[in-house]
Amino acid sequence: MSLMNIIKYPDPFLKTHAAKVAEVDESVKTLIADMIETMYGANGIGLAAVQVGVPLRVIVLDVPDEEPHDDDDDRPRRRVRGKNLMAFVNPEVVSATGETVFEEGCLSLPGETANVKRAANVRVKALNKDGKPVEFSAEGLLAIALQHEIDHLDGVVFIDRISRLKREFIKRRLKKAAAARDQVL
Repeated sequence: MSLMNIIKYPDPFLKTHAAKVAEVDESVKTLIADMIETMYGANGIGLAAVQVGVPLRVIVLDVPDEEPHDDDDDRPRRRVRGKNLMAFVNPEVVSATGETVFEEGCLSLPGETANVKRAANVRVKALNKDGKPVEFSAEGLLAIALQHEIDHLDGVVFIDRISRLKREFIKRRLKKAAAARDQVL
């Protein structure tokens, strides 16, 4: 397993429409393992293959359990790494219902967040890491994360789903940060 480079916005590769995986072979399993290590290394809860420069329909997620929040308890919630680890090949949302708004961030847009409107409940069809077909329903943070990662496979980043004004503001800030990084190099 090895850490992969996470592509940062505004890299045009993030607009890539990923290709379907024909077969879950050893190379795909290695990709999944490397993506998991990369996601954990970046403290993320999800990662799409497109974000690491691989134009294939593969995502990994480890969404923390949603716990009731006790307002008197301001200690950070601890996440058990690997507890909810999932990997999907050729995932697709087959149905979506309801509506929710959630403040999203992204490993490809470091430091940026925005409220994004998405379906509250989704039904997803995919292959698991062993190439077996799966179909399941999701709600809450898992539904949001699935939609976010599947969007990446279609060349969509979360700022494409917010108002034009907010999107342009974030784009300007990200381009300035990219220019500053380039000057350091």
